[in-house]
Amino acid sequence: MHRLFATAIAVSAFALTACSGSEEAPGEEAASEYNARQYMQAINDIGRLDDQEQDAARKPGELLAFAQIDRGDVVGDFIMGGGYVTRLLATAVGADGKVYAFQPEEFIAFRPEYATEQDETVRRYSDNDGNPINIFPVRGPLVEPGWPEQLDTIITVMNFHDLYLDQFPEGTAEQAIGNLYDALKPGGTLILIDHVASEGGGVEAANTLHRLDPQMAMDALTAAGFVSEAESDIYSQPDDPLTANVFDDEIRGQTDQIAWRFVKPE
Repeated sequence: MHRLFATAIAVSAFALTACSGSEEAPGEEAASEYNARQYMQAINDIGRLDDQEQDAARKPGELLAFAQIDRGDVVGDFIMGGGYVTRLLATAVGADGKVYAFQPEEFIAFRPEYATEQDETVRRYSDNDGNPINIFPVRGPLVEPGWPEQLDTIITVMNFHDLYLDQFPEGTAEQAIGNLYDALKPGGTLILIDHVASEGGGVEAANTLHRLDPQMAMDALTAAGFVSEAESDIYSQPDDPLTANVFDDEIRGQTDQIAWRFVKPE
């Protein structure tokens, strides 16, 4: 089974190489290279068959294109949760890339299944001897994951608001954001996807609705040195009133979400 996943990664990496270069017209800007279609090998990866029922809502190709993921990239999945994004990245970065899947110790203490889900995701992309191929587990405090090396990109999906939860010490968000900044290579990017709160929702929206106040987040990120580079409406849901808890049945899976790309200046 492990060998099957290893082969899938190698085949996917070859296919991505084949489809990402020769048809580009001379003089096209680099940004035009990124589109959802080029990531079909990653989307159809055998290691994420169980994830595909979520794809209609989570738009994996559009996410990877917005994040501008390339083969060979070193990417961190910050607060990996059940591993959806980690598994999506596995083939997208190719056999020469690395994915560091971070599960905070605080989250594991709250819900031990997070550790099991991390272990299972790594196992899917390990060789017959249990050695990781290109997904590597990272565990540590929320504010200091302990990334093994500097990263090209960090992606955090629907978890950034957790930095503002009351059960964490004061200053957690600022410390975590500072660590994310330091973890990136100069020129590296931070991709942030999260549920939108009403204007002025602040930390209360994070704690009561599990939503992120965009202005609060923008101010914190730019204060840490990040520069806003792009935003996308790929997860826009204009009918979301922004007032319901994201786990409520009437809104779950249909929340309005921000999609931001920040860069660490070179």
